[in-house]
Amino acid sequence: MNLPQQLIENLEAAKSLPTGSDERFSGYGVMGLPFASGHILAMRRFPASSVGPGYTSVWHRNPDGDWMFYATVTPRQSCTRYFGVIASRTIKTDILIRWLKPFHFQVTMPALPFAWDIMVGETAATRLMNAAGRILPDSAWHNSGVLTTMGLIAGPFLRVGRIGLHGRVPNGQRFIVTPRVLWAVVDSSASLAGKDFGPPGPLQSQARLGDFWIPQRGMLAIGQAFFESFDPAYHSSCTSLSEFP
Repeated sequence: MNLPQQLIENLEAAKSLPTGSDERFSGYGVMGLPFASGHILAMRRFPASSVGPGYTSVWHRNPDGDWMFYATVTPRQSCTRYFGVIASRTIKTDILIRWLKPFHFQVTMPALPFAWDIMVGETAATRLMNAAGRILPDSAWHNSGVLTTMGLIAGPFLRVGRIGLHGRVPNGQRFIVTPRVLWAVVDSSASLAGKDFGPPGPLQSQARLGDFWIPQRGMLAIGQAFFESFDPAYHSSCTSLSEFP
């Protein structure tokens, strides 16, 4: 059995980046988790980044459709570099990740206050996807045709809806994401400023940010992300920033 806490602690210690000349990130995260109330959460933890220090980011969409991005580094060094066009707010603040058990962790932002409890587990589908991922050569993870086929197969197999492993982000850069190891979110709860988000559940209409689709079922993934290097002639530099102590 793959223990996520152990694998992630090894990843944190290594802080290694894949080779290349594009903008690269290595780490893990909750690809996306919708709640029946209409809230959406996602989390990224990249111990290694080619555009700045390692960082943690939380994405939140409220039921009105407004996206907020929180990160431990500046917007140009975090996810807002690629998604800032659609962000209502970008906030730099402390984000803490604490493992309670090998399959159970919490994400908190004390300044908000925000608390997110996540329990993950292996399923027959994640075991098969992980086994397939182990035998794929690295070149396949960078082949758009292979990634499109993987998304078409994995979406219904994992019961997450549509999957976009490559395409363009809202700020215009091309991207590839390579989720090498997966676990399903089996239980979760979250609250922001004392307001509870309620139980997880798929949305009536699956959310997307550019060509990246938010899964209709929560998934924790270890992997890498690659983005086209920023070019002001083709890509937006739109970000916004509020800051908490």
